[in-house]
Amino acid sequence: MSGRNRAGTFAGGLAIGAALGTIVGMLIAPRTGKETRKVLKKSADALPELAEDLSSTLQIQAHRLSDEALQNWESTLSKLRVAIAAGIEASQLERTETEKTAFDPKVIRRNITKPTPTSSIEQNSAFEDRN
Repeated sequence: MSGRNRAGTFAGGLAIGAALGTIVGMLIAPRTGKETRKVLKKSADALPELAEDLSSTLQIQAHRLSDEALQNWESTLSKLRVAIAAGIEASQLERTETEKTAFDPKVIRRNITKPTPTSSIEQNSAFEDRN
């Protein structure tokens, strides 16, 4: 079945369903046609006011969400500033400690070690040299 044929079948089914729904709705409607038209006219007349109310509500919600987003952003930015400051402070403290011990002879001697053998032959010869 081709795509056009499916679309045609769907459109035909939709049209038949709409027609049947309209007929059934008219047969079981609790009002007369004149009353139904009055209700529809009143509903249509109320649409501009309803649209205005909806617009106002959407503007208020958008403003509220915007304010919340701004508050969340400011809170996040504040936490980020604190974290960056703590990182800078820790980095400076580490640098100071490193500079203090960089030329300390005790630390230099402790950090200088003999190269460790890498192969088992070198390890055996190093062991024999010690004994």
